[in-house]
Amino acid sequence: MDNTEEYLLEFKGFNFERSLVKIHIVESADDFEIRDDDVFIITYPKSGTIWTQQILSLICFEGHRNRTEDIKTMDRAPFFEYNIHNLDFIKMPSPRLFASHLPYYLVPKGLKNKKAKILYIYRNPKDVLVSFFHFSNWVARLKPSDTFENFMEMFLDGQVMGSRWFDHVRGWYEHRHDFNIQFMSYEDMKKDLRSAVLKICGFLEKELSEEVVDSVVKQASFQNMKTNPQANYHDITKYELGVRNDKGHFLRKGTIGDWKHHFTVEQNERFDQIFQREMKDVPLQFIWDINEE
Repeated sequence: MDNTEEYLLEFKGFNFERSLVKIHIVESADDFEIRDDDVFIITYPKSGTIWTQQILSLICFEGHRNRTEDIKTMDRAPFFEYNIHNLDFIKMPSPRLFASHLPYYLVPKGLKNKKAKILYIYRNPKDVLVSFFHFSNWVARLKPSDTFENFMEMFLDGQVMGSRWFDHVRGWYEHRHDFNIQFMSYEDMKKDLRSAVLKICGFLEKELSEEVVDSVVKQASFQNMKTNPQANYHDITKYELGVRNDKGHFLRKGTIGDWKHHFTVEQNERFDQIFQREMKDVPLQFIWDINEE
C-alpha cells in the first residue's frame, strides 16, 4: 500500500506536510488581515527559503544584523501555514515577514490589494529535485525514497509536499498581475548576492548604507549561514522535525548544477521534455549550471 497519505495532507488540490501544517490557518487564510507593510517570501520547497528568510531578516531588522536580539530566523520570518512555534501573527510588530510554500490561490486575499509585497524565489527544478530527495530521506516527517528514480516519479507526479513544481511556479507567474510581486532566481542570488540584496532593498523600498549592505551580504553568505545556528534551522530539524541520522544538514550544499551528479542521461532527457512542455510560455530565466570557483 502506498503510504504517501501518512505524510501528506491534501487541501484544495495542494499537498501539505501532514504532521506540521496548521490547517486552520490555511482554511481561514482568506480572512487573514494583511497589513500594507507585510512581506511574504514565497517558494516551492528547497528553493532557498531559509536563505531568503535570513537575507530579509538582516535587511529589515537592525537587531538581527547586530546580533543584539536573539530571535531565530524561524521566528523573524515564520512559516505562515506551518507556524511551527505557534506565534501569534496578530501580535507580531510591523513590518511582518512571512515565509510560505502556498500556491497563488491559497494565499490571503488581502495580498491582492497590491500594497503588501511578495518575493518569489525560484530555483532550477533539477537542483530542487536533488535537494528535495536528500532532504526527504533525512527528515523523519517526509516520505523517504529508496532510489532517486523513485523520488523523481513522485516529484513529477506532485506526490510531495508542495505538489507539482511546474504548477507552483507557473501558477504564480501567470497570476503575477494580481499581486505586488518580485521574481528572483536562486541562481542569480548565488552568483551575485550583493546585487540581489540591493534588488531586494529596492523592491522593499529600504535604503541601507553601503556598510549595512556589506554586513547583510557577509552574514547571508552560505558558509556563514551554515555555521550560524540561528540561521540554519539546526535545532528545528533536530528537535521538532526529527531526523533519520545525524549526517544531514538543513542547508546541505547550496550549489548550482548538483543535479549532474544524480541524473542519468535518460532521466535528464525525460525531465527536459517535460520542462519544455510545461514551461514554454513562462519566460523566467533558468540557470542549470555554473562554473563555481
